[in-house]
Amino acid sequence: MIDWDTLETANRRLNAFTDFDRTATGGTGPLAGVTVGVKGNIAVRDMRWTAGCELYRDRVASEDAAVVAALRAAGGTMIGMLNMEEAALGAKTDNPWFGKTFNPHKEGYTPGGSSGGSGAAVAAGLCDVALGTDTMGSVRIPAAYCGVYGFKPAQSAISQDGLELAEQSLDCIGPLARNLDLLEKVARVISDFGEDEAATGSLATLVETGVDCELEVIENFRDIMRWAGETIAVAQLKHPLSRIRFAGFIKTTKAMAAHFAEEDQSKLSDGLKKLLAYGPKRSAADWDEDQAILEQTAETMQMLVAKHGFCILPTAPQGAFAHSEDAPANQADYTCLANISDLPAITIPSGFNDNGMPLGLQILASKGCEADLFALARKLDEKLRGYRRPETYLEIT
Repeated sequence: MIDWDTLETANRRLNAFTDFDRTATGGTGPLAGVTVGVKGNIAVRDMRWTAGCELYRDRVASEDAAVVAALRAAGGTMIGMLNMEEAALGAKTDNPWFGKTFNPHKEGYTPGGSSGGSGAAVAAGLCDVALGTDTMGSVRIPAAYCGVYGFKPAQSAISQDGLELAEQSLDCIGPLARNLDLLEKVARVISDFGEDEAATGSLATLVETGVDCELEVIENFRDIMRWAGETIAVAQLKHPLSRIRFAGFIKTTKAMAAHFAEEDQSKLSDGLKKLLAYGPKRSAADWDEDQAILEQTAETMQMLVAKHGFCILPTAPQGAFAHSEDAPANQADYTCLANISDLPAITIPSGFNDNGMPLGLQILASKGCEADLFALARKLDEKLRGYRRPETYLEIT
């Protein structure tokens, strides 16, 4: 049984959910008894489908998104809709229409974006699983900031039907959970899950001097590298990660600007309109260069994981920060690679920084090797033991 009063009371402090469905019921199947929160840009029948936008505040979904239908068929219980950045474009989940969402690990801190409601709800125990969406890291960054587990399937391995898109070629729905067993169970329900064996060579990582990482992130990652010893192969991309991420950002904002061009601009925040202006004002020559960078990066990353089996990186260059601070521009420097390259990726908790905020480790593999990806994540998770409940965690369900 769900204690709805306790759930709603706990949510008021975090603002992770924007809507609850007190009539929600589950079914039989592998996810029987599992409660699911759904990011506001994914359709859940008879629930508001806002995408975090004032423009869509009163829109109600007439049917479930394909992934939601799959979860229902497996017995999952859809308990409500989660807060997010406006139109899924942003890094803090400070929504001008639906309010800030807060990180359960520290008062006043961001859970990350754009799936901040998803990360906060899972970390706080408000639901067992959350669905988020990931254009360049928006599942994995909130999972890392909130100290939980997140999975981004290859985009081509999961349906985007019923998703309010940001950029179709980069967008991907993915789950968050408090352990890898449940994360994998959900991933198998909602996405194509390959059993191919990953390459048996060494792991790979990237040398990148252009990413300004917290010292604790660097030290945490170096410790993991030492565990792997000589099995780590070091690779170099042709372009700096900041330039690659910016090319993905431009592609996203160009697509979103076209989407919102005919809509009521008074119902878009000034912050969103500022972001949407980046893509359209890009020159033709710069746009061509952006696309070439994205294509080169995809080819290189796909070859890298095909050769070595896996690529391991920090999930984000920093831990979560206060809402009062500006969002670092480099948050998605590492995570953008999986979207650009159509690769599956997992983030697992890897420790904490000196401010007491969680850190994450990211693992990428080839499409079709999802079973091996989860197996490696389990091996590293057993070594890291990085998951820790926040002090405010409540057993709601």
